[in-house]
Amino acid sequence: MRRVTMSIRETLKSVGPAIIVAAVVLGPGSILTSSKVGAQFGWLGVPMLAVAVVLMIGMVALSARLGVVYRHSLCDELTRRLSRSIAIAVATVLFLIVALFQSSNNIAVVGGLEPLFDSADSPLGESWFRILIVILVNALVILSLYAMRSLYGLIEKAMKILMGLMIMVFLINLVTVMVAEPVERVVESGQPADWLPLIGMVGTTFSVAGAFFQAYLVREKGWGLRDLRKGMIDSVVGISVLGGVTAVILITSIMVFYRTPEAAQLKSVGDVASQLEPLFGSTAKYIFATGILAGAFSSFLVNAIIGGTVMADGLGKGSKIGDRWSRHGTAAALIVGMLIAILAGAKQGNTVGLITVAQALTVLGIPALALALLFLAVQKDLSGERRTPPALLAIAGLGTLVAFFFAALTAIKLWGKLFGS
Repeated sequence: MRRVTMSIRETLKSVGPAIIVAAVVLGPGSILTSSKVGAQFGWLGVPMLAVAVVLMIGMVALSARLGVVYRHSLCDELTRRLSRSIAIAVATVLFLIVALFQSSNNIAVVGGLEPLFDSADSPLGESWFRILIVILVNALVILSLYAMRSLYGLIEKAMKILMGLMIMVFLINLVTVMVAEPVERVVESGQPADWLPLIGMVGTTFSVAGAFFQAYLVREKGWGLRDLRKGMIDSVVGISVLGGVTAVILITSIMVFYRTPEAAQLKSVGDVASQLEPLFGSTAKYIFATGILAGAFSSFLVNAIIGGTVMADGLGKGSKIGDRWSRHGTAAALIVGMLIAILAGAKQGNTVGLITVAQALTVLGIPALALALLFLAVQKDLSGERRTPPALLAIAGLGTLVAFFFAALTAIKLWGKLFGS
C-alpha cells in the first residue's frame, strides 16, 4: 500500500508542464465554445472531443520528447537545420494564433462578469466600462509579468490550483444539473447547423500551439533524457485532465441546452451562465461564472507567454520564459490581444460569435506548427534512445493531416460567414 501511495505521489510530482498547457487551452473561450457545441450538436460533440484529446496527447508527448532529446530549443534547431527565416515564420504563426486566442480571452473575461452584474443599472452594460475592465486586467497582468522573478515555478503552482478549481466547480454544476428535473426538449428546427463551434472546440482542444510550447516547458523544468518516461506520464495525465473537464462542460450543456429554445439564445457569453438560473437557480449561474473566470486567469498570462517566448526564440533572443526579450514579447502579445478585443468584442452584442470566430481562426495556423514538429522528429541524427518511436510519429502524422483538414474546412466556413457566400 505504501508503495502504491508513493507511486501516485511521484506521478503527481512528475505532472507539471502538460498541466500548464491544459490550463492555457482550457481558457474561457474554450469553455464557451464547448458549451455552444453541446447546445447545438448534442452527443456528437463527445466522440469528436475524444479524438481531439488522443491527438493532443500524441502531439504534446512528441513536443516534450523533442524538448529533451535536442540540445537547443525548437526554433534554434529549425534555424540550424533550415534557416532563421523559417524559424521566424513559425514563431510569427504561433504569435498570431496566441493573439487571436488572447482576444477571445479578453472578450470572455467581460462575459464571465456579466452574470454577476446583471441588474438593469449595471455599468457592465456600458461599452466604456467593458473597455476599462479589459485595460485594467491587462495592465495588472503586464505588471505581474515584469514583477515576478521566477516565472515557471509560480506559474506551475498557480495552474494546478486553478485547474483544481475548474474541476470542482464544473463537476458541481454537472451534478446540480443531473439531480434536477429534466428540461423540456423540442423538435429540431431542421435548419443547417453552424459547424464553426465544433471546429473551434476540436481546434482548441487539439492545440498544436500549446503542444509546441511543451518542449519549452520541459526545458524550464530541467528534464533530460532520463526523464522521457516522466514526459510521457505528464502528457497523458495533463491532457486527460483537459479532456475530462471539457467533457464535463460539454455534457452539462447537452443536458441543459440541447434541443431547447434556450440553445438559440446564447447571444452573449454571459447568457451561457445566465440561462442556467431559471432552470437550476442562481447557484448554478454563479458557479459557472466562477469557472469561466478561473479559466480566464489560468489562460490569460500563460497564453501570452507562449507567443512571447517562441517569438523571442525565433528571433534568436533567448528561449527561457523569464528572459528579457521573452517578457517583452509576452507584453506585446497581451497588448495585441487587448486591442483586438477592444476593437471587435469589448461591447454589448453577440460575443459568443466573436469568440467562436477567433477560436476557429487559430486552426488556420496549426498545420505549420505541426509540420515543424514532424520535421524535427524525423531527423537522422536522432538515434538510439533519442529516436522518435514509430507509434508517436504515427499519431503526430495523423494529427497533422487532421490539422490540414480542419484548416481547409475553417477557411471555407469563415469565407462564407464573413463574405456571405
